[in-house]
Amino acid sequence: MADTYRALVVREAEPKVFTRAIEDVPMDFLPDHPVLIRVKAAALNYKDALSAIGNKGVSRKFPHTPGIDAVGEVVESQDPRFTPGMEVIVTSYDLGMNTKGGMAQYIRVPGDWIVAKPEGLSLREAIIFGTAGLTAGIALHKMEKAGMHPDMGPVLVTGASGGVGSMAVAILAKAGYKVIASTGKDSAHGYLKTLGAKELLSRNEALDDSPKPLLKPRWSGVIDGVGGNCLESAIRACAPHGHVACYGLVGSPNLSLTVFPFILRGINLLGVDSAEAPTDLRMQVWNKLAQDWKIEHLELIAEDSDLEKLNTYYIDAILAGKVRGRVVVDLK
Repeated sequence: MADTYRALVVREAEPKVFTRAIEDVPMDFLPDHPVLIRVKAAALNYKDALSAIGNKGVSRKFPHTPGIDAVGEVVESQDPRFTPGMEVIVTSYDLGMNTKGGMAQYIRVPGDWIVAKPEGLSLREAIIFGTAGLTAGIALHKMEKAGMHPDMGPVLVTGASGGVGSMAVAILAKAGYKVIASTGKDSAHGYLKTLGAKELLSRNEALDDSPKPLLKPRWSGVIDGVGGNCLESAIRACAPHGHVACYGLVGSPNLSLTVFPFILRGINLLGVDSAEAPTDLRMQVWNKLAQDWKIEHLELIAEDSDLEKLNTYYIDAILAGKVRGRVVVDLK
């Protein structure tokens, strides 16, 4: 094993002034955790880009390496659950937040953060899914646990061209649901149809700013990553006994509506947290992603990059809303 490894490093040059560069750093740059993993690939998430520009709401400790998703092989382990050569997945928890993350050739993490790669998935397929696929999968898992099934009617996906939205469209379609995809990007319509969307709505077509506490039912379920008015409209237009899973807030963190959808239509509002999801839930969802929910069109969701292009293009592009699907970073 080499004495150094390559990593994207973000430094605070002076208070509130940040720089980032690809560096060769010593192995002791890594934290003191029991499992060392040789990263084969990482994936870019919006949260990673915020970390890369020094957003203190995401990362407080610098110098730092972003990257909340990583897949690779165990090199060394003081945890008996993991042995050298095992192929593993690490997503979320504190990885890439304040623990040096996946945009590097090596990570060192606690064993509780690691999931053994399930049979039926390659490492590449696993990283394309990543946190986005896990989040979408947890959303559908929770909806189905609450009673959702395809015969109930269509499911709306908001923010459908993003990483989680793309995954939600494709996973729902694979699971037999009719998918209504809402996006602000007209250019993504063909892409979303290929992933399995049966109906497409513009962002405005999915919104209803009227003061009515209930709207005419349009869907039986929702996977929402937008929040705010978008989520409010989606809940008010949900059919009786429908299920709404909420995982994001790119539009707004606020939610202002009456209790009528919940007490008159029996709507379930389900929160989705993939960052701290327990291991047993992660394994259930990863096994579904490797089997019943495995997407045939995974490569359509992925764009390839290396560390250099990640640094010079993709970080700024995702912050500007110019990235569709998932950016996979090759670290072999």
